[in-house]
Amino acid sequence: MELLDLLEQLEDMVENAMNIPLSGGRCVIDREAVLELVQEIRLKLPDDIKAAKRIAEEKQRILAEAQQEAENIIRNAESRIAALVDENEITKKAYEQAEIIIANSKKNAREIRLGTREYADSILNKVEEILEDALNVIKQNRQELK
Repeated sequence: MELLDLLEQLEDMVENAMNIPLSGGRCVIDREAVLELVQEIRLKLPDDIKAAKRIAEEKQRILAEAQQEAENIIRNAESRIAALVDENEITKKAYEQAEIIIANSKKNAREIRLGTREYADSILNKVEEILEDALNVIKQNRQELK
C-alpha cells in the first residue's frame, strides 16, 4: 500500500533527522521534503477510504450471499422432507435427515457469517489504524510547523 510507504518515508526522515543539541529532543528536518510527503499522503487518503468502502460493501454482499445460501439449503431440506412423507419409516428417516441438514446448514451459515464479519472487521480495523496513524503524523507535523 503506497500510503504505508509514504508514512514510512516520513518516519525515516524524522528518525534520521539531525538532533539540535540541548533542545530537548528537537531536530532539524527538510521542511520541503516533509511537506511533499504530507501532500502525497493527502492525495492517497481518498484511495484508502474508497478501498475501505469497497471492503464494507463486499462484506455486505458476502453476508447476503451466505444468508441466501442458508435459505436455499433450508428450502431444499424442507422440500426433501415433503417428498419423503409417503411412508412411516421413510417419513421418520426423512425427518431425522432433514433435522441434521437444517442443523448443519444453520451451523454453516452461522460460520460463514462469523467468518466474513471477522474478515471484514480485521480489514476495516487495519484501514482504521492506517488512517489514524496517518492523521496522527499529519497532526504532529502541523504542530511542529506551527
